[in-house]
Amino acid sequence: MSDAPMSGAPMPVPAPLPTGIPVLPHGPAWLRSPVGLGRATAALLGLVVATDLFAIWADRTMYDVASALVDGRTGEGIRRKADHADSLYSAAGYAQTGALLATIVVFLVWFHRARVNAEVFDPFGHSKSRGWAIGGWFVPILNLWRPRRVMLDIWDASIPQGSRTTHGLVNVWWALWLASLVAYRVSTAEHRDARTALEIQHAAGRATFADAADIAAALLAILVVLRLTRMQHEKALRGPAGTAL
Repeated sequence: MSDAPMSGAPMPVPAPLPTGIPVLPHGPAWLRSPVGLGRATAALLGLVVATDLFAIWADRTMYDVASALVDGRTGEGIRRKADHADSLYSAAGYAQTGALLATIVVFLVWFHRARVNAEVFDPFGHSKSRGWAIGGWFVPILNLWRPRRVMLDIWDASIPQGSRTTHGLVNVWWALWLASLVAYRVSTAEHRDARTALEIQHAAGRATFADAADIAAALLAILVVLRLTRMQHEKALRGPAGTAL
């Protein structure tokens, strides 16, 4: 029997060879230095720590005055201390809000730039689109884990060739941030509903814990920002992109 193909049978068509540049899943990306923004973000996080320390002082002042009232102490001196505690508490709240808003703006700009840089290092290593680097922080429920996922993708893409690192720093920072968020909401609600001296005393104690948790989260955030900024800088200098920042 002949080995020739049967007359009229279709001949197999070889698959076309790939040509051109691969399509980038998240669009074009470009390297821009994160160093200046990283330092600015770290400095503003330091300001957050400073305002939290001021708030702890205000919390303790409020706690002491409330404790005196619980013990039954009254008089002009206590009233003056109560007015001073209220003024401190209000000033600390304004200071914390101002520092936090400024930090959020600069942090998000830095975070988005780090994400775009990470796409240059590894275009295919990101499970979420670029917009989640900012939007993920503002979507209820999702903001409890989506920014961490984006951060881990950036982190993995930014590791310089030949270096080794883990997600431990990011995970601890994220856990502390969530803890500080919960503590802040609990203390805010308790302070809002406090009516008696004893309730104010308890609310001031909760506020002290919340501010201390925020300090811990901010300090870890500084380490995360500086570490990731340094990794991207080093990778750009000696990595496959070969572009100095």
